[in-house]
Amino acid sequence: MTGTVLSPREAGRATLARQHLLARASADALTEIAHLGGMQAQAPLAPYVGLWARLRDFAADELSELYRQRHVVRIALMRGTIHLVTAQDALAWRPLVDPVIERGTHAAFGRHYQGLDRAALAEAARELTEQQPRTFAELGALLAERFPDRDTAALAQAARSQLPLVQVPPRGIWGEGGRIAHTTTRAWLGRDPVDEPDVEAMVRRYLAAFGPASVMDAQAWSGLTRLREVFDRLRPTLHVVASENGAPLFDLPDAPRPDPDIPAPARFLPEYDNLLFAHADRSRVNPHGYRVPLFPGNGAALGYFLLDGVYSGLWRTARDSSKGAQASIQLTVQHFTALSAEHREELTEEALRLLAFLAPQCAPQIRFEPVS
Repeated sequence: MTGTVLSPREAGRATLARQHLLARASADALTEIAHLGGMQAQAPLAPYVGLWARLRDFAADELSELYRQRHVVRIALMRGTIHLVTAQDALAWRPLVDPVIERGTHAAFGRHYQGLDRAALAEAARELTEQQPRTFAELGALLAERFPDRDTAALAQAARSQLPLVQVPPRGIWGEGGRIAHTTTRAWLGRDPVDEPDVEAMVRRYLAAFGPASVMDAQAWSGLTRLREVFDRLRPTLHVVASENGAPLFDLPDAPRPDPDIPAPARFLPEYDNLLFAHADRSRVNPHGYRVPLFPGNGAALGYFLLDGVYSGLWRTARDSSKGAQASIQLTVQHFTALSAEHREELTEEALRLLAFLAPQCAPQIRFEPVS
């Protein structure tokens, strides 16, 4: 230990800096996705807003083209959830999180797997998904023909846990969308995941995007267990301080750790954004412990906002095409506490920028309301 104690605000500013939420970065989308260690993508369009919030000159077509060129994919990874990652990270990290996905699948469907030849099922599922991308409903029904009297959803989820399945376009493409169809990394990227995954490299990538962080934080982000021994191996190469509760916080020596008094501008983040889920102790961005809802839907129309670097409310958009030729789009800001005039103005300016990104052809409207 260095003897230094890091306050939640100091930790928060450090994380915001490397999340590019103190100042937008000039990076391209592929570089940013890699830097962030992937982005939550259960809501397939959410990463578009997440990149807009972090990059100076991001256009939606840039990410859509990365999908089409197969430079990025959506795949089950950290915590067993769907993430948008680079093709390289998908191949490097999927073997590390296989136990996480298997554990979750067994907890939900284990009773259906008694006596099931899981290896044979995986090979059958590989054959079917490499013939053509399949939805889970299609895959489950086809597998049931080979493994009769089994629950079709359980069969499809068994395939998901045993195969590195990516969701293929047009799902996730801005302005298009489509059914959730899956194929393997071998079919889509021309490669299987790596044989010798590097958990230490993954932990260092986590610290670069979310540090300083504890062992429990890294486990909360990844879903992995037994990371203490990994941190013990890395410790001689890391910067170590203490949190206010005495837990060691680890960081890369050259990572940004700005002054805690540096201004943090208002930012609108999409649903599921990892900033709000990537730590076991979330006090750096959620000091008041507000509930973080997991919105349903396609993404890019719901989310959270930050004021002074902390989670301060929710936002949603709605379009109105009933007023003639000029359609409008309204962004509603739902704030947890009363807003000062300065914060209201700051949020309005950022909201107008967001609406110009989401719907440049629509007339923008901003509405404020307290969270009930």
